This record gives sequence, structure tokens and C-alpha cells, in this order.
Amino acid sequence: MTAQPTSPQFKQNATRALADAQLQRALGNVRQGFIEKRAAVAAKLPEFEALRDSARDIKNHALEHLDIYLESYEKKVTEAGGHVHWARDAREAREAILAICRKAGAKTVTKGKSMISEEIGLNAALEDASITPVETDLGEYIIQLRNEMPSHIIAPAVHLNATQVESDFRRVHNHLDAARDLSEPVQLLGEARAVLRERFLAADVGITGANFLIAETGTSVIVTNEGNGDLTQILPRVHIVIASIEKVVPTLDDAAQILRVLARSATGQEMSVYTTFSTGPRRPEDADGPDEYHVVILDNGRSSMLGTAFQDMLRCIRCGACMNHCPVYHAVGGHAYGWVYPGPMGAVLTPSLIGVDKAGHLPNASTFCGRCESVCPVRIPLPKLMRHWREREFERHLSPATVRSGLAFWGFFARRPALYRLATRVAMAGLGWLGRDKGKFASLPLAGNWTDYRDFPAPQGGTFQSQWKQRRQGAAK
Repeated sequence: MTAQPTSPQFKQNATRALADAQLQRALGNVRQGFIEKRAAVAAKLPEFEALRDSARDIKNHALEHLDIYLESYEKKVTEAGGHVHWARDAREAREAILAICRKAGAKTVTKGKSMISEEIGLNAALEDASITPVETDLGEYIIQLRNEMPSHIIAPAVHLNATQVESDFRRVHNHLDAARDLSEPVQLLGEARAVLRERFLAADVGITGANFLIAETGTSVIVTNEGNGDLTQILPRVHIVIASIEKVVPTLDDAAQILRVLARSATGQEMSVYTTFSTGPRRPEDADGPDEYHVVILDNGRSSMLGTAFQDMLRCIRCGACMNHCPVYHAVGGHAYGWVYPGPMGAVLTPSLIGVDKAGHLPNASTFCGRCESVCPVRIPLPKLMRHWREREFERHLSPATVRSGLAFWGFFARRPALYRLATRVAMAGLGWLGRDKGKFASLPLAGNWTDYRDFPAPQGGTFQSQWKQRRQGAAK
């Protein structure tokens, strides 16, 4: 029922992405827009780096006392008239949501953007139960029409252009005037708004994700740049929140602090257009809101990350900054990663959730340039965590035999420093001489796994050891 990962085919996925001219043009928007906007808005806030430290510490504290805060959150939700449902895995989460929908007699469900709903394969489960799910985030609505997965956490349709969207609208919205003008983005937006307005009014149940669950008050928080999230919450009779266990934070003040780095890191805004706090169902004095309020809290492997080398990954607040700055993501886009979570955060989280045997290629798809860690608003050491997964892949003999034998060969020399220095000096000199004309190699013996996908630069100058020795000697004079 959940989306079947194609992560084991990462190399094939990446090859197709590199050959897709339209995708390559679309990825230029990620390289230019997100990076520049984040840098500008961060520079305007003198305490931005201190806020990153604070956000990291808040998340660490919550994870260290996760059981206490989750129980406190459940207590506050119940006191407010809501209901909390605990789900150990994707199947239990789907069953809980379907039971709520069936009890409400739901025929149509509107959904706000939620990566957890993608993780548990919720749309397919609703359709199998003869319940129509309607994505209301514009990007999610577009990819739903195309039957695709999101290619980015905060910009699900970033891989598409306006012409493709127009084609999909004309194909699906065939009840509208075929001669209508959809040449401008504002016209596409207007049409989506008009079509979705009818769905909002018809929906029996609204489902949203949550950026935060606040233990102090039993509040769920969503952060959006469209009004769809609010309409999904307040118009239907039943509101369901789906979130994973690590979304809980202790207090309203803690959520407010993290919000100050979230939008800046994600979209380069000081604050998102809508930041909505929801606590329980409608009260007698409320003008609007749902009659029922449910929260489905999912584990799905996350509790097994606690107390391990991968606990830091649970700090993630899903801003997308790591992929916005990642040269690998810039080259191949999100779909190449083959599951719900793309980019550096996906390269760490996906093996944690579905197994390194199914996602071992992802932590290897990194240049280890460190840009992801340098911009993460909660300072997750993503390169270190990817190295941990590489170590586990090697220990379990999941990496190719040629890789393991190559590392063993290198290890033989690395344990013998004098021999290592001699061998590297000879090898670098020889490769430098052979590649002197072109400056690179398109193929090399014993290096096919590298040169099949990229050139191998010809060495220039001495080895690292010799250059380091010269610098140290120069500094000592």
C-alpha cells in the first residue's frame, strides 16, 4: 500500500534525470532562487546563528524526553476534546485514518501537504476504500494529477514547468472551456483555486500534517504559503492531523523560536504567509472549526533511531535547505532518490525507515562538500550520518565485492605509511603524465564504478602527504 521505493535503482534514476533537458532547466530554479533568498534573509538577522543553536537544543531536549512530552501532548489534546491515535507503522496509521473516515461517512477528503501521508501511502488507501482524496496544496495537487511523488519537500512540483501544468489542467479539467487562456501562471493559479473551492465545500474530512505538536497546549501547527491548509482544517466536519513522533516540542515558546529559522531556511522568508495553530474541535463560542479533532501519531521506525548514531536525524524540521544547497540534488532532482524523502536528509532518513539494503545507494550519492550541514537550521551533521550508513553497508557486505576488495587493498597500504607514501607518489606521477593532455580520464582500469558516471581528473602536483610536509616545513622556518 505504501509507495514502493525505487532507491535501489538510484543510478538508473539519476542517469535518466541527467538526460532530461526539461528537468535540468527546472532544477536551475532551485540553484538560484532558494540559495540566494536564504542567504539574504539570514544575513538580515544578527542572531540567526544563535537561533540555530537554540533550535538544535530544543529538539535535542525533546528527543531526550520524548515519552514525557508525547504523553503530555496526548493529555492536553484529550482535555481540549480531541482524540490521539498511536500508530506503530504505516498500516496502523492508515487503518486509524480509514476508521475515522468511515465513521464520518466520508466520500471526499481534502488534504493539506504532508510528507507523512506520502510515507504511509494514504491516498491509495483512501481510493481503495472508495473515498476520494483531493490534494489542496497547489504543488501537491499538480503532482496528484500526474500520479507522481513530490520531488521536493516544500516545492513538490519544482521539477515541472508551466507548459506541463497547463497540459495537465486541460487534460483533467475537461469540463471547462477548451478555448480558455492558460498562458500565464496567474491564470493557472486562478483555475486551480476555482476547482479546489468546490472540493473544499464538499469535503467531509480534512487531513493535514503538522510542523510541530506542542506538548504544553495540545496544539498542532502547520506552516504554509497558501490558505488551503486553513480551509482543510476548518470547513470539514472532521479534522485529522497526521504527524510522526519527533514533531513534538515542549512549549509554545519553543515552537516560536524554531519558526524563526524554519521559513528563513526553507523559502528565504522571515515568516511564512500562514502559520496556523489548532487546538481541539470547535468550541461553542467558536465561529468555525471541525466537530471532531483527531491526531494520528506515527512511529514507523523512528523510535528505533533513538539512542543511536542516527538520533540527530530526528531533529529535522523538513525545511528542505539541505537539498536546496546540495550539488547532487541540483544535478538529478528529487525523484532519482526513489522514495518520499530526497536530498541529503533523505539519504540519511530513508535507510533508517526502509533499510540500508533498499536505500544503500543514497548515502553514497554525496560529494561530502558539507553544504547541507552548513545550512541546516538545527545543525544535523548530515555528512557524518551518511558516513555511518556507508560503514554499515560495508559491514553487512551490501556494497559490491569490488568496492570491498578495493578498500581492503587500500587498507593494506594505509597500515604501512612508508609503503603508502611510495605507492601514491608513483601512482600520482604516472597518472599525471598519462593524463597531461586532456587533464582527465574517461575510463581507468579498476575505476569503472567511478568513470561510468563521471570523469576522473588527472592528478596535478605532488601527493597530499608531500604537499602537507612541505607546508609544515615552510611554516617551521
